[in-house]
Amino acid sequence: MAKIVNKTVSLTLAGLDGNAWVLMGKFRRAAKGQNWTDGEVKAVLDECMSGDYNHLLRTLMEHCDDEDNDDRDDEYGDGDGD
Repeated sequence: MAKIVNKTVSLTLAGLDGNAWVLMGKFRRAAKGQNWTDGEVKAVLDECMSGDYNHLLRTLMEHCDDEDNDDRDDEYGDGDGD
């Protein structure tokens, strides 16, 4: 999966409430706190909502730079078809 915005947010997704709206809210607050523009945040969140729940997770993981997120690619599918 390609990044929608060529930036990452320092955010650990592991351990957060798995509700899609909670995850997107945490991402939005973290991104805004790390000087992302409204347009950048909107682009990522729009992409999150363009598919199913696994697509949402993959999109968020692609835009978060925490090492714990990389370990979860196999659990949620990394989009490679493996």
